[in-house]
Amino acid sequence: MPQSPIKSNVALSAANKSSPLQMDQSGNLLIGNGSTNKLNITAITAVKASAGRVCKVTVVAVATAGNFAVYDVATTGAAATANAIIKYTASWPAVGTVIPLDFPCLAGIVVDPGTGGQVAVSFD
Repeated sequence: MPQSPIKSNVALSAANKSSPLQMDQSGNLLIGNGSTNKLNITAITAVKASAGRVCKVTVVAVATAGNFAVYDVATTGAAATANAIIKYTASWPAVGTVIPLDFPCLAGIVVDPGTGGQVAVSFD
């Protein structure tokens, strides 16, 4: 007997086409899988200049000054407290900490490891 797709495994895109499950209205995955990464971020960096989803951030070296932060913006110059997803003061979180964000970003993804900090980020 033929079966149609199981409704819980299919989502519709904005174009009304079958797509992977768990997409938001912008076509971004609701649960990111971190299919792309940026390693060795030692200065404020735009890791993605368009809509996406920041999945996880791993702290490789702790910032000695400034703030560690992730922003929903397309350029480093636009990063501000008003569009911060997460922001920590220097010397926290500890080396080896994996921060599971799984957060949709409408404009882009900018990561600032703080002065002396180093992080790795996965995103979609």
